[in-house]
Amino acid sequence: MLLNCHSYFSLRFGTIPEQELLQISRENGYGCIALTDINNTSGCLNFIRMAPKYDIKPIVGIDFRNGAKQQFVGLAKNNAGFQELNAYLSRHSLLKEAFPDEAPKLEHAVFIYPFENLSAEKKETLLPNEYIGIAQKDLNRIRFSPLFKQKEKLVVMQPLSFRNKRDFNTHRLLRSIDGNTLLSKLSPTETAEESEQIMPLKVLEYHFKEKDLDFIIRNTEKLMEECSIHFNFGDDREHQNLRVYGESAHDDYQKLTSLSYQALGYRYGEQVTDEIFDRIAMELDLIQKQNFVPFFLVNHDIVSYARRKGYYYVGRGSGANSIVAYLLNITNVDPIELDLYFERFINMHRKNPPDFDIDFSWRDREDVTQYIFDTFGKNGQASLLATYSTFQHSAAVRELGKVFGLPAYEIDALSNGKFDPKKLDQISSLVIKYAGYLQENNQPNHLSIHAGGILISERPIHYFTATDVPPKGFPTTQFDMVIAEDVGLNKYDILGQRGLAKIKETLEVIRYNRPDEQPIDIDDVKKFKTDPKINDLIKRAQCIGCFYVESPAMRMLLRKLEVDNYLGLVAASSIIRPGVAKSGMMREYILRHQNPEKVQEAHPELLKLMPETYGIMVYQEDVIKVAHYFAKLTLGEADVIRRGMSGKFRGRDEFERVKKKYFKNCSDMGYEPQTTQEIWNQIASFAGYAFAKGHSASYAVESYQTLFLKAYYPLEYMVAVLNNGGGFYAPELYLHEARMMGATIMAPCVNHSNAQAVIKGKDIYLGMQFLNEIEEKTILKIVSAREQEGEFLSLNNFIDRVAISIEQLTILIRIDAFRFTGINKKTLLWKAHFRLSKTPSKVPQKQLFKSEVKDYQLPTFHSSPIDDAYDQIELLGFALCSPFDLLKNALPKSVMSKDLHVYVNREVVQYGYLVAVKNTRTARGETMQFGTFLDQEGQFIDTVHFPQVAVKFNFSVKGVYKIRGVVTEEFGFLTIEVMEITRMDSATR
Repeated sequence: MLLNCHSYFSLRFGTIPEQELLQISRENGYGCIALTDINNTSGCLNFIRMAPKYDIKPIVGIDFRNGAKQQFVGLAKNNAGFQELNAYLSRHSLLKEAFPDEAPKLEHAVFIYPFENLSAEKKETLLPNEYIGIAQKDLNRIRFSPLFKQKEKLVVMQPLSFRNKRDFNTHRLLRSIDGNTLLSKLSPTETAEESEQIMPLKVLEYHFKEKDLDFIIRNTEKLMEECSIHFNFGDDREHQNLRVYGESAHDDYQKLTSLSYQALGYRYGEQVTDEIFDRIAMELDLIQKQNFVPFFLVNHDIVSYARRKGYYYVGRGSGANSIVAYLLNITNVDPIELDLYFERFINMHRKNPPDFDIDFSWRDREDVTQYIFDTFGKNGQASLLATYSTFQHSAAVRELGKVFGLPAYEIDALSNGKFDPKKLDQISSLVIKYAGYLQENNQPNHLSIHAGGILISERPIHYFTATDVPPKGFPTTQFDMVIAEDVGLNKYDILGQRGLAKIKETLEVIRYNRPDEQPIDIDDVKKFKTDPKINDLIKRAQCIGCFYVESPAMRMLLRKLEVDNYLGLVAASSIIRPGVAKSGMMREYILRHQNPEKVQEAHPELLKLMPETYGIMVYQEDVIKVAHYFAKLTLGEADVIRRGMSGKFRGRDEFERVKKKYFKNCSDMGYEPQTTQEIWNQIASFAGYAFAKGHSASYAVESYQTLFLKAYYPLEYMVAVLNNGGGFYAPELYLHEARMMGATIMAPCVNHSNAQAVIKGKDIYLGMQFLNEIEEKTILKIVSAREQEGEFLSLNNFIDRVAISIEQLTILIRIDAFRFTGINKKTLLWKAHFRLSKTPSKVPQKQLFKSEVKDYQLPTFHSSPIDDAYDQIELLGFALCSPFDLLKNALPKSVMSKDLHVYVNREVVQYGYLVAVKNTRTARGETMQFGTFLDQEGQFIDTVHFPQVAVKFNFSVKGVYKIRGVVTEEFGFLTIEVMEITRMDSATR
């Protein structure tokens, strides 16, 4: 009887999760209900998936509304009707059109008009698939309406939006948030009625029978019988992706086979072995059996387009476990070399679809995405994936604070948690209470876009969902990747990454800066892996600017492990992940690596499964191996554990069943309960964070590519790093690194700088875009004028040629962009003000006769390096001189980082310039910190600040610090355990 149910996917309106909607409906006696969210289908597939669990027949549809006004409710009679409704909603979303008073003429859908909103014209012209919805509140009026004559058209439409009074209160707050209005000013027309709460079936039927309106109940039951929708989920599903890439499935398989064998020469040369042939045959057979041939061909199509366009990319994820993917250039990882487990990617027991993550430069990704939609989306078969943006506590507090009319300072205090709960007034208490409720309810706020997921389906996307068209301009589903996988839609991950742009730009800079250099094959990773110069950089952890290996934590790990080869870097790429460290396995791995005798402490079964990693789970495959071989779960069950540990599937029935079976199997095999629990804890602590081994290998390949560029073209590489957003650190550190490698860093110059940094010989000129408050149009004008008529000859010549405001010109003068004139900055500023008023200069005109500009006699001005440095700090965010030159007082002699090894377990004093701070919490919830500094020689200082020190000394402000502490050594890595830290005074102008 419930044909108008709203879940919390009626965004900023409903409050009930789909599962609870089913649960309360079952508890109240309903065997069939319809989910009809407002202008949204996000919950439909999950609703259908879960309905059998509650013995409820699901119907799905859409509540079409203009704002809060209900126009009509559409119900899908079958899957085709669902597709029709989705297409209709999507078209209106795309065109941003209001819904008309009359429903569209759809073949496989029915429409119900609310009794009170039915237009006079429509009352006389109802189509066979159109009905009139009667709620309990309408019962006293229906007999007196002309509509009562159309008895066969009357059906029960009792809205359901709330579980209880608290839900209704939350609903009113959500409507206020949506309308950006105070709760006190919220119009009743913008909200539902409080009566839209669950009513037991017998009570609802009683209200109709009491009025002698039984026939409306019978009409409703008949309508519900006509509606039936079905999708396959879980183990019963088939993949719904593109089924045929070319002319036929046979042609597709032949093409995939041909492409694979044709690439053997390029990938393996003369080193082709029987093992390689066997692996290819095995993979092709399994790919065909699982119907994933088009999946590989589509990915090959995408990367082939990228290669034609000269776009650099990295294929990673578990797809790197495939030799076919390696041969098709989808990945750059040799699974034979790394003994990668193909069954982690595809196996006959694994039900969730395979996944390739392909990273493109952030500059190229948009074009690749456009190509995918142009090629595969012509018939509505392509879309981006959505994610659900939920109300998090801080944001919810801010929204609710505005709704209740709190002043900004009170909202800030509540949002930041800086309040005493016992001292809150009633309004503030309500804000905290309902913010907590929104977060606990996992309340969706709006739909967002998945970082890189694209669907390419066999059927039109509207078969599964309606689509929105967000600012990116591509149709986007209204459900997320979890539901997509549930129904058999496997995504293509097309991701943006700045690291690849760095590689591409470095090669371009090399061609410009070293025109005689031979072309570089950046994909020749095999050569890089054996290059002693590159491996020495890794061993010394000299990896600043290089992909994934530059952070303080990675620098520490590389030093402790003494990594000097590709395989070691692959392991390090996964060991650094949060879960491995959290479980204590990072430290245990280092111990066993450093002390071979400790390897015997591993559980014999685990050591047998993972000899390469000393019996320690490091990769996602290890979770599968342990679950399958140690706990005797099937490969499919083992994969459920791996996925469940990511959090997205934890709590689902299938995960809980497999978890119980893990413990039962271990008990049946006689394992000690403590051992069983310890191994489960290891799985639980990191499985959701660990990489697949192939994924780590892909990261290591990109690390080697960037390390090659840094080893042989360090200055060109640093320029590319700067121009592509840096990396882990601020731009200042990359300039320091370039300076340490022989570069001279030059401030922006109107005659040499572009928008981005450029290199000329060993001189790196910062780009004008690095200047705070400089406008893009100003930069374009300067570069254009220089390209047209050559370098600027003087300040007056510049002003004559470039239309610029005095404010913009002042920025350029203060950064010394006119230093070629030989005139000091203060004099130039006076001259600029003489020439320009507060308004921008007019567009420069070509003059037949050059008029003399009067040159006023000015006094002599003086400036100092300190003045220049502070101008640079203000305009760039950092000084171009050493930060130690900006101290008020000279520093006494102290210990340098290169000598720390002499002072192990002794107290030292060092002076360091702050580079990075990491805040973390101990197991007891106390704050502790890790610091990264540079000493006067430019070498790193690594510090640890235990809670008693962290609470006493703050060192978050940029500057030079006096660091007093004890030098400690662990696995050859030196750290200062800080006892006292004090910021040094800076010089004044």
